[in-house]
Amino acid sequence: MTAASAAGSAATGEGPLTGVRVVELGGIGPGPFAAMLLADLGADVVRVDRPGGAALGLPPAADVVNRNKRSVVIDLKAPGAAALVLALAERADVLIEGFRPGVAERLGVGPEPCLDRNPRLVYGRMTGWGQEGPLARRAGHDLGYLALTGALAMTGPAQGPPAAPANLLGDYAGGSLYLVTGVLAALRAVGTTGRGQVVDAAVVDGVAHLSTLVHGMLAAGAWQDRREANLLDGGCPYYRVYATADGGHMAVAALEPRFWAEFVRLAGLADDPAADQDRRTDPAVWPALRARIAERFATRTRAEWTRVFEGTDACVEPVLTLGEAPRHPHLAARGTFTEHGGVRQPAPAPRFSATPAGIRRGPSLPGADTEGVARDWDLPELTRHESGDR
Repeated sequence: MTAASAAGSAATGEGPLTGVRVVELGGIGPGPFAAMLLADLGADVVRVDRPGGAALGLPPAADVVNRNKRSVVIDLKAPGAAALVLALAERADVLIEGFRPGVAERLGVGPEPCLDRNPRLVYGRMTGWGQEGPLARRAGHDLGYLALTGALAMTGPAQGPPAAPANLLGDYAGGSLYLVTGVLAALRAVGTTGRGQVVDAAVVDGVAHLSTLVHGMLAAGAWQDRREANLLDGGCPYYRVYATADGGHMAVAALEPRFWAEFVRLAGLADDPAADQDRRTDPAVWPALRARIAERFATRTRAEWTRVFEGTDACVEPVLTLGEAPRHPHLAARGTFTEHGGVRQPAPAPRFSATPAGIRRGPSLPGADTEGVARDWDLPELTRHESGDR
């Protein structure tokens, strides 16, 4: 399959999770993103929105995290609401909730009643701190989770505070992707045991797990517990970002000897003693080598350096903005970004040769799909609830 055909398939495919039904109890952060990933892969995701919309206030039509989903509105505090959610859970394969521990139980939609109604249900719980522990019921956000796991301390320059990596590392990598992994594993277990279970996904657990390699290096004495002092944290001169003459940046990742040799040649550093292949791995020479490379990059613009390294194995790439990335020739050829409903957005990932995923519909608007869900899930009570006839 060519890149172009793969991109075309990704735009129309149903995905490998076709036939899987998911109930998402609407919220913000990693839970909705996990549900989006399942929806991208073909699952029929019904999002239970609360009256009044999400806390972030993003216009529903622009909230692409809700693409490929359908929405019904249920006031979980209203009479009869718990019974409706339990009826949805009875017809579902997966339920995802992101409340603080104990909230789902108080609303009557916790794991026990859901699994009583549907013993094969996979009940996915997404929190920052987890279901147990001293901080379990405490409020929190991505940055705080990163702070306590040690991950935040690895980011940013040695001088100054750590740098916040948006909410990609905590909410989405340590949270959403671990929840999806757990849900898919639990679905596989249902196929062999016939029993569902609860998946407790916590951002702190996922982020800690992501740092496994670094903990191994730390134990072996190959990692220093401070910023910009290590191979992969910007301390190493050949794994670092450098500023260019026009205020742009270039990312250098010339770790292996052959890539370093190519970098040195193209950067014009072949005669510099600090760039010698045998000396470059000595941390004692890193400050001088970093300064020398920085001087070189400061002599040309980002576009000029991009042309220098283009088509080579020096492992040097321009640092693009979010707006620039979709226009890069490689990402454009692969269809890494796509457009749906006039909104440029990342295409579904990963890719499948036989059951390609795709964007089948834009962001779900709160309550817009009640009639369709009531019909398809054989739950006419949904329409009566929304109309107020309870």
